[in-house]
Amino acid sequence: MTRLSVIGTGYLGVTHAACMASLGHQVIALDVDPEKIASLNDGVVPFHEPELQELLSSALASGNLEFTTDWAVVAAQADVHFLCVGTPKSKDSDAADMSQVNGAIASLAPHLTKPALIAGKSTVPVGTAARLAEYLQANSPAGAEIHLAWNPEFLREGFAVQDTLHPDRIVIGITNPEDEKALREVYDASIQEGTPFITTDYATAELVKVAANSFLATKISFINAFADLCDAAGADITQLADAIGHDTRIGRRFLNAGVGFGGGCLPKDIKALHARATELGLGEQFEFLANVGRVNQMRRELVVERAKSFTGGDLTGVRIAVLGAAFKPDSDDIRDSPALSIAQALVDAGADVVVHDPIALNVVRRVHPHLNCVDSLTDAVSGATLLIHLTEWNEYRELDPAALNSVVAGRTIIDGRNMLDRDKWINAGWAINYLGKPGS
Repeated sequence: MTRLSVIGTGYLGVTHAACMASLGHQVIALDVDPEKIASLNDGVVPFHEPELQELLSSALASGNLEFTTDWAVVAAQADVHFLCVGTPKSKDSDAADMSQVNGAIASLAPHLTKPALIAGKSTVPVGTAARLAEYLQANSPAGAEIHLAWNPEFLREGFAVQDTLHPDRIVIGITNPEDEKALREVYDASIQEGTPFITTDYATAELVKVAANSFLATKISFINAFADLCDAAGADITQLADAIGHDTRIGRRFLNAGVGFGGGCLPKDIKALHARATELGLGEQFEFLANVGRVNQMRRELVVERAKSFTGGDLTGVRIAVLGAAFKPDSDDIRDSPALSIAQALVDAGADVVVHDPIALNVVRRVHPHLNCVDSLTDAVSGATLLIHLTEWNEYRELDPAALNSVVAGRTIIDGRNMLDRDKWINAGWAINYLGKPGS
């Protein structure tokens, strides 16, 4: 098995490190935060992801995984280094902030005294890999013996372990045929399962991830724009999506209308791609991505306006229970969460907002301490005039509306995910409002 390092212990890095160690590779993972490293060495996952806690504990117990802050140790122990640091949106523009990527490469390079392969997994602007390859060879003691590949990640939060161990494709951008052999050895288990292994150039590999995310974001905003049209025309967006989804050229996935997308990838990736395309003189061709983002933002505004319509236009003092805080179920990730964006807008409008989520409330309390978060779902809806369903946790989909009747102040719910059973809620005496399809 291969000796690997993973640089960066965020969501991607911890998942990749634990999964690679579970396959039998010897893995050392690095971060510059000593407290985080100590916690990880104690077996504590710093975020919620199904299956990952058990996998991390097992990998540590096997001796295949360790965490460190020492760049020299990482360079000495590993032959393949996976770059898994973040590329958030820049503070002063839509472009990606490359400080973590640049910093990691600059810190690693002086310690590379033997042949090594650096495999970038971070989502970066096209053209980054060629620049980093040149830098590594110019600034590493091993010089031309340091190779770079680009190996984008395609993880879905809530399914990250399965996506790592059983990916739907593996993409590598390389300039040296030897590097393909090294990465085939790393991913041999997946290749033996029949996972497509796509070898290409740097630029194509860099673009694959942002192209995929941009397509998915466009598909989501497309169906949400049609949801507004369905509302205006009296049509049903769910039936429309079902009908067009039977067309194999279109497909049904990602055609669920609702409050739109969020998280740490799609929103910032479409902005960064538009910014990079503009730098390359193609801003007009990619202007549609700005429209995709605008449609997505309008979904959040729509829910707030719907809430006002049920309260006579004034939300002052109206108690509203927001069901959901994470941007998606099976995750505690609240980055650019539509649910929290809507909750904050309701607070700004004067509403008395109570937020509930099965998993993410500890993160919400840390990042948004001003929001009123309640651990008990019953307490969250108690006295509420309006309920708004914003994250499609099973706990909310399986709610018994009749059981809520004795604790709420009003029987109206906005289903921002179009997932709740209409007949069940209506039969319990509730008015239910959907986005793009008839309610009650």
